[in-house]
Amino acid sequence: MAQCFEESHAAYAAHEGARAKELSEQGRAHQREMDRLNSKASEWIFSENNKDRRPDEVDLHGLYVKEAISFTERAINEARAQGTAKVHLIVGKGLHSPRGVAKLKPAIEELMQKQGLVAQLDEKNAGVLIVSLDGQLSGAGSVVQPDDITRQLEKDGGCLIM
Repeated sequence: MAQCFEESHAAYAAHEGARAKELSEQGRAHQREMDRLNSKASEWIFSENNKDRRPDEVDLHGLYVKEAISFTERAINEARAQGTAKVHLIVGKGLHSPRGVAKLKPAIEELMQKQGLVAQLDEKNAGVLIVSLDGQLSGAGSVVQPDDITRQLEKDGGCLIM
């Protein structure tokens, strides 16, 4: 794929427009095939990781961040459709990531924030995020979002008891 694009640029620079176009089209065909195979691989990885899991438990190990986000969105939509209150997302601690820096957990936490959902770490396993779909933390009252805290602080003169 990359070779096709490089050769296409060289052909274009040599004023061989037809050859450049042909090579560019070959490169795009290789790109589409690569995307198809990557999608198939991520589906297989996800399926294998989750075949023996409970419906409210989703293992995202082995997926790239973009793939994990897609599978998380799908799992949340399915859980909502089934009336499930919580989903356990297994994101890992980053132990297998380069330099041990977690990639999935911060990305999924950001996704939850964008969707207005509450995610908390599992007390028993820091590699698991428990996402509350009903706006309730485990054992707690209703969730207070950061914007709500700011508004309440402004309303109450900078003092908020939580």
